[in-house]
Amino acid sequence: MIGNQTGKPVNRVDGRLKVTGGAKYAAEFTAPNMAYGFVVNSKIAKGKIKSIDTSKALALDGVLEVFTHENRPGYVWGDKNYQDKDSPPGSPFRPLYDNEVQFSMQPIALVVAETYELARYGAILVEVEYENYSFDTDFEKNIKQAYIPEKYKSSKPPEPWGNPDEALANAAVKIEAEYSHPSEHHNPIEMHASLAIWEEGGKLTVYDKIQGVQNSQQYIANAFGMQQEDVHVISPFVGGAFGSGLRPQYQLFLAVLAARELKRPVKVVLTRQQMFSFGHRPKTVQKFALGADTDGKLKAVQHDAFGETSKFEDYSENVVIWPGVLYNCDNVKVSHKLVALDVYTPLDMRAPGGTTGIYGLECAIDELAYKAGVDPLEFRKMNYSEKDQNEGKPFSSKELRECYRQGAEKFGWEKRSLEPRSMKEGHNLIGWGFAQGAWEATQKQAAAKAVLTTDGKLTVSCATADIGTGTYTVMSQIAAETVGLPLEDVTFKLGDSSLPKSPLQGGSWTVSSVGSAVKLVCDKVREKLLQLAQQVANSPLANATLDDVNIEDGKISLKNDPAKAVTIKEALVQSQGKSIEENVSSEPVEGQQKYSPYAHSATFVEVKVDEDLGTVKVTRVVSAIAGGRIINPKTARSQILGGVVWGIGAAMEEETVMDNNLGRFMNHDLDKYHVPVNADVHDIEVIFVEEKDDHVNPLGAKGLGEIGIVSVAPAIANAIFHATGKRVRELPITLDKLL
Repeated sequence: MIGNQTGKPVNRVDGRLKVTGGAKYAAEFTAPNMAYGFVVNSKIAKGKIKSIDTSKALALDGVLEVFTHENRPGYVWGDKNYQDKDSPPGSPFRPLYDNEVQFSMQPIALVVAETYELARYGAILVEVEYENYSFDTDFEKNIKQAYIPEKYKSSKPPEPWGNPDEALANAAVKIEAEYSHPSEHHNPIEMHASLAIWEEGGKLTVYDKIQGVQNSQQYIANAFGMQQEDVHVISPFVGGAFGSGLRPQYQLFLAVLAARELKRPVKVVLTRQQMFSFGHRPKTVQKFALGADTDGKLKAVQHDAFGETSKFEDYSENVVIWPGVLYNCDNVKVSHKLVALDVYTPLDMRAPGGTTGIYGLECAIDELAYKAGVDPLEFRKMNYSEKDQNEGKPFSSKELRECYRQGAEKFGWEKRSLEPRSMKEGHNLIGWGFAQGAWEATQKQAAAKAVLTTDGKLTVSCATADIGTGTYTVMSQIAAETVGLPLEDVTFKLGDSSLPKSPLQGGSWTVSSVGSAVKLVCDKVREKLLQLAQQVANSPLANATLDDVNIEDGKISLKNDPAKAVTIKEALVQSQGKSIEENVSSEPVEGQQKYSPYAHSATFVEVKVDEDLGTVKVTRVVSAIAGGRIINPKTARSQILGGVVWGIGAAMEEETVMDNNLGRFMNHDLDKYHVPVNADVHDIEVIFVEEKDDHVNPLGAKGLGEIGIVSVAPAIANAIFHATGKRVRELPITLDKLL
């Protein structure tokens, strides 16, 4: 049902709270008698703690305790107790478990004091003597030891089809290329923080920065041997996360440990530097061998990826699925191997695997198109895929051709000359680049509750999160439209583990999953409303079915005679003072497994490269998106804008630099880890291509958090090649590489 609420560019319902400071984030909550914890991190990359002297810190008036592996309580330490809903295969990190140091900046102690400043000062006084072990953080040196994991965190790479070796050997046009990108860190504005409040009777309330409160709830219960119902986790607002909040981070464990032992509230907030001590997009190298005929028809694709992981977990991503999703080719083989290093386990980071794999693939395809003498956009059209070859299934819907058309028209692609270095403006070389992208449109199981009170106010709830994407707003819109109420009469509650079950907020599946549950529970409310309306004296709706009526603008009316209506408030009088209350659990749409659901993108980029200095400006971006039904064009556009800005950062700036002599990321702060600022971002045009999808979920919405980024970096890289004639195959594309 498309009514009068969704499809509108509604302002965020939580916007006023955010701009006035009324929205409280994890670190902003307080409790009476609250203490503060500060984490001590290891100075070595691998080894043992020979001794840890906490006496100087404990001598400070106001320092309550210093927790280390030597005095930590005996909780449940088995691997399974520390796995969470986003854990990759392996043995998860357990803070303060023993004296082993597995990675640089590993948390090795927690100083707890009456004030934050005192705890931080006390941490400086903790003296640690280490036994150093040899360590390995050098990706290139260890790539020859890459291995196929027994189990992949993401889906297993598809089996080969056709005869890729023979087809490549016989191809008239072929290229071999290696593309790489470095480790990158999430760097949300809000640092990770937890406040743990120990309560009488052995219960626990926790305020946590997390993308799924029920994940933190389960983690705490398992790690500390508690009943899940005795752990209450709250996270009403998240100041950005991008995947860094999918797994509970170590400050949560340490805050809970301290609160349990000291029997008082303890807050632990990580510093910006400590935000670099866990999780990151893994450094990845991709090797391509592609073949085509003289006309540009793809004949063979070979794609091998090598991704970084820790030595205690096998983290992998869907890096190599994209040839089968984006192109039609009869001969394909792919592989994904892992390189184990002495680092913390990498972590999902906006469009994990897609941002990486599509970057390499779309640049390699651009190379092949040039070698065949075919316009890059025409090359994509020629090799357009009508089905997902990995799964052998048709797409649930695909309007990528329309993305090509509308994006090219808006950008002016027809004015582009094929030859590199052929477009100039003064001392600037002009480059126009293109790349396409896809991201899976998944629906997960989710639950929702709706309560409509006799005054006509509706409250809908689910334990999901809002990491800045607009969840509060779009769920309120879906509910308001379904029940026929004005938006101001609807409240959506989230970020509380006591609310109905929700998947983690990630993977661009929240609208699809939680939104479907919200629609389903509100459909139940609609049914009850009609039943009540039929009980009104002389009701004109006495014999009507749900299909016969419209419920909108606060009234229930006959479709064929809108004058015959009952207001929602009149109907609610019949409930005799009782609220309408409904609970549902929403499952993926029946028959969905017959299709391959993806959102698609076409990104056109203009760059200007100073011919003398090699400086690059991304002056124009046109991003055309086929993302199914757009619930809120305003918040949706923000998602794509954010993805484009991040794509600029990935292409030209972002890199966490590992010093292999120390085994430590060296630029672990925002003054050295570069991200785009206002001066780096110029004209961005977002186009939402109309797309109807009856298979993806009851809403027809595909999710937009990740599709906005995946094709941006390759489009920029391809534009830089068009401008300069130089193909830089290693991100970020910095000045030194161009010169």
